[in-house]
Amino acid sequence: DMTSAPTPDPIPGSNAKLPASLSLGVIGNCAFSALIDAHGRLVWSCLPRFDGDPVFNALLDDSEKGSDFAIELEAFSHAEQMYVPNTAVLRTRLYDQHGQAVEITDFAPRFTSRDRDFRPMMIVRRVRPLHGWPRIRVRVNPRFDWGRTEPHITRGSNHLRYVGPDLTLRLNTNAPLSHVLAQTAFVLPGELNFLLGSDETLQTGIAETARDFEQKTTDYWRQWTRRLALPLEWQDAVIRAAITLKLSLYEDTGAIIAAMTTSIPEAPGSSRNWDYRYCWLRDAFFVVRALNSLSEVATMEDYLRWMSNVVIDSQGGHIQPLFGIGLEKSLPESFVDNLPGYRGMGPVRVGNQAQEHFQHDVYGNVILGAAQAFHDHRLLHRAGAREFRALERVGEQAVRVFDQPDAGMWELRTRARIHTSSAIMSWAACDRLAKIAATLKLPDRADYWAGHAEGMRERILKESWNEERQAFAESFGGRDMDASVLLMAEVGIVDPKDPRFISTVDELERVLCDGPYMRRYEAPDDFGRPETAFNICAFWRIDALARIGRKKEARAIFEAMLAVRNPLGLLSEDTHPVTGEMWGNFPQTYSMVGIINGAMRLSARWDSVI
Repeated sequence: DMTSAPTPDPIPGSNAKLPASLSLGVIGNCAFSALIDAHGRLVWSCLPRFDGDPVFNALLDDSEKGSDFAIELEAFSHAEQMYVPNTAVLRTRLYDQHGQAVEITDFAPRFTSRDRDFRPMMIVRRVRPLHGWPRIRVRVNPRFDWGRTEPHITRGSNHLRYVGPDLTLRLNTNAPLSHVLAQTAFVLPGELNFLLGSDETLQTGIAETARDFEQKTTDYWRQWTRRLALPLEWQDAVIRAAITLKLSLYEDTGAIIAAMTTSIPEAPGSSRNWDYRYCWLRDAFFVVRALNSLSEVATMEDYLRWMSNVVIDSQGGHIQPLFGIGLEKSLPESFVDNLPGYRGMGPVRVGNQAQEHFQHDVYGNVILGAAQAFHDHRLLHRAGAREFRALERVGEQAVRVFDQPDAGMWELRTRARIHTSSAIMSWAACDRLAKIAATLKLPDRADYWAGHAEGMRERILKESWNEERQAFAESFGGRDMDASVLLMAEVGIVDPKDPRFISTVDELERVLCDGPYMRRYEAPDDFGRPETAFNICAFWRIDALARIGRKKEARAIFEAMLAVRNPLGLLSEDTHPVTGEMWGNFPQTYSMVGIINGAMRLSARWDSVI
């Protein structure tokens, strides 16, 4: 049942180092996450939350200074890796040249305890021998302040403490502490457990706690998955995507992060390195809608709790496109000079200047993200008249900015236009408000918002149309092509069978597609012409083709996109059209959303087989 991950030639002596890549597994518990490479080496984890200090930063520092948590096997031969089916529990098997083997089980505890979600800041690593008498070396090297500060280490009877300036980590373990401290190779005598987390004493024994937490976490994810309304086809791909999206929720506040990393370049050596560990209202809407399509509505309820703070605080005015996961408004960009970056390709950025942008699609994304809460009778907290009044103020702002220049959804830093995609979302804000008003039996408000929507629709279809190219362009009066206009059919502003939309898809395919892959836009941006394809655009294309009736082509492209996932079924932001290699921040929620949407759109119906 194991999936073999492609690995380079065995490193002499052990599995100490793999070159940095995005063949990574994700563990987490909706409070924090960690990324683990194909040899079981923990190479990235920000603590105490997603946007915190990367106490393990080897993903961005391949040198000896890079911090990691590795369990090395002497005379290493090869590795296998898989998730426990339908869970966020990761297993890595390491084999040596003599047929001996160990298995590493990694997870972050998550389960219900005393009627509450238990999600401690804790990484559990369990190691057991599978065959023979393998010799392992344990290397635990956290660093603090973005790798600048080594911890002060203290020792107890069964624990080590790694003391930093603002955070202290405790490693509870039944492994020999002397071997861990000295990083000495030793024979693995039986099952060993490593529980790394807050500086707190365990309530029960180390082995007992690890076993109990693993069983309860496994049960939690299996029950969570069991409640998903899956498509007939591609179920495993959808399950992995859904779990990954759930892991991107910061449950404490309800924020949803765009990705778990910062500064993975969008293309080799491009300097397109951004920090994605924050909550974009646009990305979060797509995540919520994808999970809703699987009948997983709890994430929407958590997110609406976060978003209501944003809406109320805006007082009917400007809303910035992203916030910190604790609702922080200011996310100033800075550079971490002491980290060389992914494969040495800096800069490493912290913060995101896009928080200062005017991106007018944000108002539509807010209302679209909340709309289902007014119509869904399953919800514990169904939205009503009070929430509608708050959203109406957002809608009025959408009306005001509908035809004003902005930075657009691609966050162009030096070019402002009246972007078609932003105008579409302003239309969607008014259209959905009209539908909500009808549900709430407020006919005057329904007519009011429907009137605004119809006026916007007429202008969008007229002013974004480029007669020369027979396509809807990326801006009013423009001629450049942009994949974001594919959303026209998805949000419902145009019938997908409309000849104008069909010819737009044809033109987009002609100028933006490299086989199954699709770039965002054709015009050069601040950094020149994009080199890599943007995964979500390929999934938008799949959706458009399926709606038009070109379902066979859509399925072929969908299968091609599934084929470029990493061995564990995860996607980053971008794919190189020549090498097929993943680039950009990881795992990218946009991309994982595309997997769910594509499968739901293309799958055969359940009643075709039962």
